[in-house]
Amino acid sequence: MKKILILGGTGFVGRHVCEKLTQLQWRVTVPTRHEASARHIQMLPALDVMQADVHDEAALTRLVAGHDAVVNLIAILHGSQEAFQRTHVQLPEKLARACAATGVQRLVHVSALGADMRNPDVTPSLYLRSKGHGEVALHEAALALTVLRPSVMFGADDKFLNTFAHLQKIFPVIPLAASHALFQPVWVEDVASAIVYCLQDAHAHATVGQTFEACGPGVFTLRQLVELAGRMSGINEGRGRPVIPLPAALGRLQALLMELAPGEPLMSRDNLDSMSLPNIASGNLPGLDALGITPAALEAVAPTYLGPLSGGWGLRSHLTLKRKTAGRF
Repeated sequence: MKKILILGGTGFVGRHVCEKLTQLQWRVTVPTRHEASARHIQMLPALDVMQADVHDEAALTRLVAGHDAVVNLIAILHGSQEAFQRTHVQLPEKLARACAATGVQRLVHVSALGADMRNPDVTPSLYLRSKGHGEVALHEAALALTVLRPSVMFGADDKFLNTFAHLQKIFPVIPLAASHALFQPVWVEDVASAIVYCLQDAHAHATVGQTFEACGPGVFTLRQLVELAGRMSGINEGRGRPVIPLPAALGRLQALLMELAPGEPLMSRDNLDSMSLPNIASGNLPGLDALGITPAALEAVAPTYLGPLSGGWGLRSHLTLKRKTAGRF
């Protein structure tokens, strides 16, 4: 039985990966600072939740020991330069040292579409620059490494399309910064399947040392995605709310005001900087098809969970998605 350590296993992608790995009857370890965060996965068979701070290098080294492979899913979308550095660069550096100290070689690392390990500092945002430097740190460690770079991910419990839909439930119009930004959204189940594929021994030769771009089949502007979320969720009798594109200066002001609001911002100025780079496949790297996965279309999956804004993972969306994932990894 394989034993896999998943950093970030309580998050959006991690929960799907944990479910797939336990279906394979592999042993899974998920560290978390707060055990309540693991309530969605703690009942899965052969899964151990460990209370730990993975940023503590000594604790991380103890966690890594005895595992066959590690999956790193830990990331933040908002924060200061120091926060991005700590999460996306220093943690991979600590993880590389922990793997070296314990003899664990296999690592699957989830980065981001638009990251560039060859020239990380030329990318337009703190987020993308830190993601690129994190990849550099892991490649320099000479691990049996596979990197996945997903586009923005959607799924029944996402904070992406669900957020756009809920905003349209509240507001009569949606003023939108970076409305022409391009995305190639990918279903979270397909990303989870890609991770599991890479962990299987039969595919190690083809995936070790490789970087894969994980994208869906369709390219959309941000405005199109907001409009689709409104229509699919039945807002305004299925028409959605009017979307008002903002000029660049007003968009940046909107992002600044969102940063100053309490709680996690819906958008930041660094997000706008990231969106200045099209979030679509470059065509220079293999995609999900190279991992035996035909990516699902957003138009086929999103209506199954946006529905009447039931507030999350309802019975209808759960059953529909289970049928769609039958036979996937």
